[in-house]
Amino acid sequence: MYIVAIAWIYVVLLMAMTEPSFITGCMTFIMYCVFPLSIVLYLMRAPQRKHKQAENQAAPQQSVSDKAHSET
Repeated sequence: MYIVAIAWIYVVLLMAMTEPSFITGCMTFIMYCVFPLSIVLYLMRAPQRKHKQAENQAAPQQSVSDKAHSET
């Protein structure tokens, strides 16, 4: 999916370069590329974040139970 994001950055960059002034080019790039891609990529990584959070919550519980078994 990152290849689609890279292609979109390229398209919007070319679109921004054709704007008549530097300011409008920057605004085009920010409004059509930076904001939308940051939202889309954030939403796409939601399942990975949930999985990692669940993994991190399970890890301390396992280490405590491992210590208890090693002491006996």
